[in-house]
Amino acid sequence: MKTTSSKVGVILVFLMALIQGFYAIFSYVDPMAFAVVRGTELFSSMDSDWVKIYGSRTLFITLILGYLLYVRNYTVLMWCALFGVVMPITDGILAYEAGAPFTVVIKHVATMVFLLVAFFVLRAAVREKE
Repeated sequence: MKTTSSKVGVILVFLMALIQGFYAIFSYVDPMAFAVVRGTELFSSMDSDWVKIYGSRTLFITLILGYLLYVRNYTVLMWCALFGVVMPITDGILAYEAGAPFTVVIKHVATMVFLLVAFFVLRAAVREKE
């Protein structure tokens, strides 16, 4: 039987994977625009290979999250959410240092909050499962 925590956890992880998948595709389709959305901009389209490298790693994260969600490994997903907080913190700092609009920096803060909420929901799901 699924608990409320596990249902909410599945939804949060699904959203996380969906957003990461979108970012992965977007980084390949339009690297210049993607860089701006993330809070930095490329001064030359020749630098877009770095954005595509980011995209390949984001796609990897998407596939891992999708698999862990498929097998319902809430414990590992819980730790992924917590350790994933490193990324929006770093992205937010980089965006701020690059002079990105305040809304972009806030988006990174919101991502960090989302990941922390996911961590606590998944932790509750793991505890209910025990």
